[in-house]
Amino acid sequence: MLLTQHGFIGNVATPIDLSYLADTVIMLRYFEFEGALKKAISVVKKRSGGHEETLREFRLVKDQGIQIGEPLTDFVGVTTGVPTYTGRQTSILGPSTNHE
Repeated sequence: MLLTQHGFIGNVATPIDLSYLADTVIMLRYFEFEGALKKAISVVKKRSGGHEETLREFRLVKDQGIQIGEPLTDFVGVTTGVPTYTGRQTSILGPSTNHE
């Protein structure tokens, strides 16, 4: 099941909430870090078993696939579309060397 977000960066809202039908819900968001637009991924729901509960940066890299960074522990509000940087994080994925 795929639901889209209305508005590129704004609040997460869908006309119909169908998440109760899904076994797994993954949220993809954009956030800004040091003047660059980054992508974040998180597992919001998984029906059975445990799952990763942290928010992480991800990058799609040509010929390398998906790169997943360390948890975004120095940010709050990423899932709202209005992130706030709260510290100096050194584990965020570095600059892109390939075209995404």
